[in-house]
Amino acid sequence: MNIRAVIVEDSRLARNELKELLKKYDDITLVGEAENVDEGYELIQAENPDLLFLDINMPEKDGFELLEMLDEVPMTIFTTAFDEYAIKSFEYNALDYLLKPVNENRFAMALEKVRAKMETAKQDNDRTKKLTENSQIFIKDGESCWLVKIGDISLFEIVGNYTRVFFDDKKPLLYKSLNQVEEKLPEDTFFRANRQQIVNTNYIENVVPWFNGKLKLTLKNGEEVEVSRRQSYIFKDRMSL
Repeated sequence: MNIRAVIVEDSRLARNELKELLKKYDDITLVGEAENVDEGYELIQAENPDLLFLDINMPEKDGFELLEMLDEVPMTIFTTAFDEYAIKSFEYNALDYLLKPVNENRFAMALEKVRAKMETAKQDNDRTKKLTENSQIFIKDGESCWLVKIGDISLFEIVGNYTRVFFDDKKPLLYKSLNQVEEKLPEDTFFRANRQQIVNTNYIENVVPWFNGKLKLTLKNGEEVEVSRRQSYIFKDRMSL
């Protein structure tokens, strides 16, 4: 994990102090420094850092004003000689608040908070990141293993707490729920036909009206899928011109 950081601090001595502390951490890359709010704003817009070390008391504009200028605020660690701003700093969702001169152990603790937050954000992103048709997934069922391209899968189907995956003439189990699978599938290719099944629309060979306003799909592999009444309306709307 590489964390990109900037320093916005009017004191050259304080900037140098922070840079010396940062030299001990290989996972933190300092990508720029600024000595006032306006320069800091331009630097953050240009570099889009993960982490901001921010002084509060600066000439003309203070650190709080800088945060208010930003549309997207990096993780922020305030560095200041005054402790009366501590409560206000957390109103701005600051990750931490360090008093000058910065204690080395206290600095290390602040960086642990940064790493923890970055890891949580990464895990959240991994969970919600959508796959594409060309993405490959690994499936192991018993002694057999496959590396399958998402676009080659014609159907996903609930089996208890797991999901059966249909591709070629294979039907192995994937040890995830259908809802977990659905979260990652490309929405322009896969369609939730009913509570139990998700179909790859590229594999639909035939569509016929069915009972009670439902539709029945026949896939190229011969599998038949009944689309629920509610999902049939959505399917018609989605697939029409």
